[in-house]
Amino acid sequence: MTQSQRPFWLQQALEREAPAPATPLRRHLEADVCIVGGGYTGLWSAIRLKQAEPELNIVVLERELCGSGASGRNGGCLLTWSTKYPSLCRRYGEREAARLVRASERAVLEIRDFCEQHGIDAELRIDGTCYTATNGAQSGTMARLAAGLERQGLNSWSALSEAELLALTGSEAHLEGHFSPLAGSVQPALLVRGLRRVALDLGVAVYEHSPMTRLSRSRPARVDTVAGSVTAGKVILALNAWTPGLFREFDRHLVLVSSDMAITSPAPAELKRLGLNHGTTVVDGRTFVHYYRSTPDGRLMLGKGGNLFAYGNRIVGAFDRPSRYRSQLAAALRRFFPDLRADIAATWTGPSDRSATGLPFFGRLDGDGDIYYGLGYSGNGVVQSLLGAKILTSLVLRRDDDWARCGLAQGPQGRFPPEPVRWLGAMTVRNAIRRKEAAEDRGDEPWPWDKWLARFAEAAGKADKGG
Repeated sequence: MTQSQRPFWLQQALEREAPAPATPLRRHLEADVCIVGGGYTGLWSAIRLKQAEPELNIVVLERELCGSGASGRNGGCLLTWSTKYPSLCRRYGEREAARLVRASERAVLEIRDFCEQHGIDAELRIDGTCYTATNGAQSGTMARLAAGLERQGLNSWSALSEAELLALTGSEAHLEGHFSPLAGSVQPALLVRGLRRVALDLGVAVYEHSPMTRLSRSRPARVDTVAGSVTAGKVILALNAWTPGLFREFDRHLVLVSSDMAITSPAPAELKRLGLNHGTTVVDGRTFVHYYRSTPDGRLMLGKGGNLFAYGNRIVGAFDRPSRYRSQLAAALRRFFPDLRADIAATWTGPSDRSATGLPFFGRLDGDGDIYYGLGYSGNGVVQSLLGAKILTSLVLRRDDDWARCGLAQGPQGRFPPEPVRWLGAMTVRNAIRRKEAAEDRGDEPWPWDKWLARFAEAAGKADKGG
């Protein structure tokens, strides 16, 4: 990725950091743990392992710069698993679902406290999140979810009055909304670069511009890079969307789909007029959601998932370029804020590793080596990657605790069909959902076939709100 191709957040973070030139691996190393991937999952895992056992020799390998992947280009929405509670219950039972929801809510505050403790200025604001309905077909969804959470003593959501909804979202496009204080926003690349600094301070060796070229599943395992290698007793694969291209055993468990984002030029007076001078994230009720929030310097960021589906789960060039869906993002901004006087300053995109369940999964590769993995965050990983690191830490250290026994630590669950059926099916469902939601926006009844396909996708757990 060239400097001109870097997504807005990462470029901004690097300009503020002005880091020394990245150090690639150019020799052979021996380590206790080698982590492949320098994003949230990899760096949180390195930090937690080092904090648990300071004597561990840990090496992190990153193909470009830490934060070049999803960790440096996501929307920066700090969201929890509370909206995933029904899916978690279906998969793992009520007790484990409740534990994971509570853990995800605590993790929001853990990230805040970690940043404060280590002096990471990641523009993190725990100002909550607002989930909304923008047409009649979406109405009632959050009320039903909140009622179910309330029965289990898990509910952090409250219904908003019409005036409260407008004041919080700044837009008359929302018909109803629910608010949870256990959420917020962050500049995602500042967070991942801050994690890199903390890992280095703890004694973790971080090598950037060092892509893995080969993994020997031996004991000990060996990771080769372009100009070096690492022999390690334990390996963690923290590659996320790049995993299926390197390890085909994961291909049927994931589908790579873009999340596309736009950010405006600074317009603090405009955002103050709209009441958007806070860090609350706003997520609408679509299957492929719109999400937006402001930044401390007075910009407005808006994103949308479910646009580009990658055939064969290939990391195509479009994932590293300005969004090809700029016109759709601009139209969404106009719909939410018809009189907003601010230009789009930049757009970008990135691959999201959508799992068959809409939930991440963790485990140990088959074979003789101690090689562990975690992926499949399905577009909801800023907070959840910290929980993923807790799972991976327990697996690597062979702990017998709730994280090692977690249902998410049992490997992938659910499968997509093979290509070309997967891609054709994904495109059919995507287009049906688009037509269905366009009809609902107009107040029309969708075609029965489109309605059935959309409901099938939701019932299959691939379209949980907040994912």
